[in-house]
Amino acid sequence: MILEAVLAYVHLLAILTLVVFLASEAALCRPEWMNPTIVDRLVTVDRIYGIAAGAVLVTGLLRVYLGMKGSAWYWGNWLLHLKLGLFVLAGLVSIVPTLRYIRWQKAVRAGGGLPAAAEVRATRKLVMVQAHIIPLIPLAAVFLARGFGH
Repeated sequence: MILEAVLAYVHLLAILTLVVFLASEAALCRPEWMNPTIVDRLVTVDRIYGIAAGAVLVTGLLRVYLGMKGSAWYWGNWLLHLKLGLFVLAGLVSIVPTLRYIRWQKAVRAGGGLPAAAEVRATRKLVMVQAHIIPLIPLAAVFLARGFGH
């Protein structure tokens, strides 16, 4: 019972961290605010977002395998597959912004200019796509936790 509670807490903490840093990316990635400091901050914020995403995945899998319901119960439910699919989709969408932030940072440090406003806007759109996918995951989770999907 204690293990279940601790796993749930750590998983929730990872989710909240992921959401906070994704929101930070969305707030920072604006053409009108772009400067060398923001570029560096985006790289850092995105790195923490990636670490949080990894923690969400690991703690979620720990809940599946060490939780009271057992892995067979989870893997037999299509809602878990939906959650994982949405998580992977958000992760795939996040690759382009991550690569762009790194490229922008290298360009700024090499004495180049800041990214074009159009590229910043396009990158922010991808961040916002992630921000619209991620809330669907806990929606599936609350139904999964209540036994739907079997």
